Parts: sequence; C-alpha cells; structure tokens
Amino acid sequence: KLEGLKTIAVTTNGINLTRLLPRLKEAGLNAINISLDTLVPAKFEFIVRRKGTNLRSKATVLMLAGMCLLYLQVNCVVMRGFNEDEVLDFVDFTKDLPLDVRFIEYMPFDGKYCCFEILLGHK
Repeated sequence: KLEGLKTIAVTTNGINLTRLLPRLKEAGLNAINISLDTLVPAKFEFIVRRKGTNLRSKATVLMLAGMCLLYLQVNCVVMRGFNEDEVLDFVDFTKDLPLDVRFIEYMPFDGKYCCFEILLGHK
C-alpha cells in the first residue's frame, strides 16, 4: 500500500510457495523468481539439503506458469562440472511456458561471486 510501489517480488526455491502464495498475493505480490539450478532430483536435494523437494519445485513452476497471474522468472546458476549439461533440458522444460529463464554463470572471485546472465524470454 506504499505510494509509488509498483512491484512486489519474492525469490524462492518454490518448495513452500504453494502454501504461502494466497497470503503473498493478498499482500500485493506480483512477481516471482524461482531458483532452480538443476532438474536432477539428487542434485537438487544436494543443493537444498532436503529430500523429495525437486518435484515440488518443478510442480510449482508449472502451476504458476499455468496461472499466468504473476510475472514469473526461473533463475538457474550454471556451474561447471555440476549442471552445465542441463542447459538444453531447462530450455526444453520451459520453452512453452509463459515465463523468462535466466541462466547465471557462477564465477568465484576473491571469495565472492560475480554473475553473467543470459535471459531467455519465452513469452
């Protein structure tokens, strides 16, 4: 309800989003960034350190894309030796969905990281 506020966004891995979405929309949420760095269940569990969450995150992407009520973006950090072989799988998974995919290259730099982004607009 702040004057001039046009966008309220959240970045999430999507695991609990379906449960929280009604309250977030009520609060004015109109954009979602979902972090999904891999489509391989074992790799996803390694990243989030929780079992059985990969399918929930992919289902959340599909559910939100089907709703078409919010701006939806999927962020994928591409890491050499971990998931660079999945880039085409991500394109295939999202090519017919009303969302944007952002491939972000993980680049270690003095203990911090830099990002190089490639945005694929599928809209």
